Amino acid sequence: MSQTQNKLVIFAVVLALLALVLSLYSVITLQSLASRITDLSNSVAGLKSDIQALSQQIGKAVPTQPAPQQKVKLVVIGPWSGDEAKYFQAVIEAYQRTHPNVEIEYRTMRAEDVAATMPIQFAAGVAPGDVIFGWGWFIAKMGKEGHLVDLTSIIKQDEYVSGILDAVKADGKVWGAPFTMWLKPGFWYRKSFFQKYGLSEPKSYDEFVQLLEKIKSIQGVKNPIASGDGMGWPLSDIVEHFIIAYGGPQMQLNLISGKTRFTDPSVRRVFENYLVPLLQKKYFSEPIEWTTVIPKWWAGEYGLYFMGTWITGMVEDPNDLDFFPLPESKGVVGGADYAFVPKYSKNVDAAVDFLKFLATEGQGVHASVPSGKIPTWTKVPVSQLWKPMQSVYTKITQRGMAILPDLDDSIGGDWQKLFWDQLKLLWVNPGALDSVLKTLESAQPKP
Repeated sequence: MSQTQNKLVIFAVVLALLALVLSLYSVITLQSLASRITDLSNSVAGLKSDIQALSQQIGKAVPTQPAPQQKVKLVVIGPWSGDEAKYFQAVIEAYQRTHPNVEIEYRTMRAEDVAATMPIQFAAGVAPGDVIFGWGWFIAKMGKEGHLVDLTSIIKQDEYVSGILDAVKADGKVWGAPFTMWLKPGFWYRKSFFQKYGLSEPKSYDEFVQLLEKIKSIQGVKNPIASGDGMGWPLSDIVEHFIIAYGGPQMQLNLISGKTRFTDPSVRRVFENYLVPLLQKKYFSEPIEWTTVIPKWWAGEYGLYFMGTWITGMVEDPNDLDFFPLPESKGVVGGADYAFVPKYSKNVDAAVDFLKFLATEGQGVHASVPSGKIPTWTKVPVSQLWKPMQSVYTKITQRGMAILPDLDDSIGGDWQKLFWDQLKLLWVNPGALDSVLKTLESAQPKP
């Protein structure tokens, strides 16, 4: 082997040794890198676990706030004005304390105006408000026609007074959120008036008539009972109370469903034997706008006034106020105010969030002020109610009276206006009873 060949052999051996060393180094390096990757993965997993545990601790300590993050303005339309609007404003302010980014403008519109005007606007794809209060039957109808946001997943039905959501359901979905509930429990009077003239609550219909006769004889009294008026609903409230007392709660339900007709002899007997004689003897005043008659009744021009529980927030001294139902009555009309979100709202998410508050914690706020309402959300404790309403609630529950749906609100539509107009006729002309009942029956919905 030549010297040159020897050098080449040596060079080749050296190269082979270098390649072997490099291969070993690569293997060692890759093993080390794999080990580091494994360690790093374990560290990341541990860090994730720590973050999850920390998040759970934070979640328990601080309630989540579903408030929209951006500045938004909501227009809320409801039926309240005057003092009633002031009590609703307390609910708005309570919401804004935890949702300062939400501006709320409140506008007043009666339910009858909502039902008359908004179908046209909805048909055009526009809505005058983001959260709107209306009658239950109207909300169910608009939901069924596709104009409202579906609230089925928002409202937990088992947390509300039984049956209160029935009015706003259609096609198996919930289209409206219940707010606080009113009751129409009977005839209100001033305790001081009864004490001054030695009067007491009646225990039978005969005693009721005797009480009216005593009040009628008091100097300065124009009529024993003030008759409220407006769109007509104060008179229908009185009539429904007589139907429940002397026809029974089931007659009220059957008249709503149409199973019992207004010309049925059993219905006529309620009018003929109990209500009409009182109208003929002028125990009831002629219909007077329901808010303007309040100070006159309070001043003693009338002894009794049939009205809903909201009257407690509209008198000078609610502690001087008490009521009694017709003695034979086994039920009272009660119902909730309902709100909905039109799908044409420009702020649907924020509107639904406010609506959810109205249906839950907001009810506690509304019932704690002199609104004359009680919550439909069963999570509100009775102790949170405004004190005069606690005694009203106790009196009704002690008598075991059933809470029944409002007749004309449940039927709604054109029949409701017809009912009001026919009762105004009956009030001034009791002799028109048969004509009134026949007219009501002819337009009464059938089952």
